[in-house]
Amino acid sequence: MKYRVIHRTEFIYEALAGLCYNEARLLPRQLPHQRVLSAKLQIDPQPNDHYERIDYFGNRAAYFSIQQPHDQMVVTATSVVEIEESNLPAKDESDSWEAARERLRSNRSEEVMLASQFTLDSPSVSVDDLLTDYARPSFSAGRPLVEAVNDLMQRIYREFKYDPEFSTIATPLKEVLAHRSGVCQDFAHLAIGCLRSQGLAARYVSGYIETLPPPGTERLIGADASHAWFSVYQPGAGWLDFDPTNNQIPRDQHITVAWGRDFSDVTPLKGVAFGGGEHKLNVSVDVLAIP
Repeated sequence: MKYRVIHRTEFIYEALAGLCYNEARLLPRQLPHQRVLSAKLQIDPQPNDHYERIDYFGNRAAYFSIQQPHDQMVVTATSVVEIEESNLPAKDESDSWEAARERLRSNRSEEVMLASQFTLDSPSVSVDDLLTDYARPSFSAGRPLVEAVNDLMQRIYREFKYDPEFSTIATPLKEVLAHRSGVCQDFAHLAIGCLRSQGLAARYVSGYIETLPPPGTERLIGADASHAWFSVYQPGAGWLDFDPTNNQIPRDQHITVAWGRDFSDVTPLKGVAFGGGEHKLNVSVDVLAIP
């Protein structure tokens, strides 16, 4: 499948901002199953300084500064990507989750050592007894890793309500668990915390997903949104993606932009502005399948 993605972020300031510094992770990654055919970042007003780097996790990070007075800033990322369908290992090809955990602890290959960092706590995901208790029913003794993680994904999908009014970036996981509500970011963090509580490596993935309008209705341009899911590491098979918000195994509708320990590593756009007072934020995302 081939997609065009337009992600537009607009800041409108109540007064002039004299200076701002920003970092963006809005351009997709080049991956074995994902070809980036084109990707560009358009910034208005024209930045005084703008360069791109590859961050610690291999994501495309763009830095820019605007050093003249401005009362509005618009950042538009436009990408065209082609996705090949990916598949999970069959259950009988999957190690038990305990075997995967043991290989993470004992294997000293470079790949496994790099994956092992994702077993540790991170700024937005700290393992505690609540996460361990929630994870336990999915991780019975000897259960294949893929089957256990799939069960965890399905439980989150069934037991939690998608509610964009409930949480913010700063909402702790214990509140998400207590109220059984949240958004894709919360559900990804929850799954990651559960997996890490079992000694497994799990990372946060940001990107987009193709959404289709209900039958009989027209597609609304710009009405899509950023999305988040998670990956678990199986030694020998690599990283396997799961989407608890939609109860899906990502195949050819998920477009990967960045990954890290949690949301704090892959924030789409962050920065500091001097002056400007209060501001209004408008974000629109459009994901379109193209020939």
